[in-house]
Amino acid sequence: MVKKINSSEFDQVKNNKAIIVDFSAEWCGPCKMLAPVMEQLSDEITDVEFYNIDVDENPDLAREYRIMNIPAVIAIKGGQVAGQQIGLVSKDDMKGFIEGVF
Repeated sequence: MVKKINSSEFDQVKNNKAIIVDFSAEWCGPCKMLAPVMEQLSDEITDVEFYNIDVDENPDLAREYRIMNIPAVIAIKGGQVAGQQIGLVSKDDMKGFIEGVF
């Protein structure tokens, strides 16, 4: 399951072992297309926690992680950015990105 979180919740989970953060916005068509892919992957890859952050509701996080385009998926390992995938990609490509980082 992909959990939608805000800045304060993100501060509590960002140092977890392995997390995937999907930065998106309600108005973003490609973000809406990526959402079901992320849900499927969150069910398949159980050793990673999946989160969604709305850039309009949390502009501070978008700035902190230099999110210029969405959708943007960031892999965070032990509090540090371990990889980033920008734009809409296939499920196989996203799975390969996530498995490659972790």
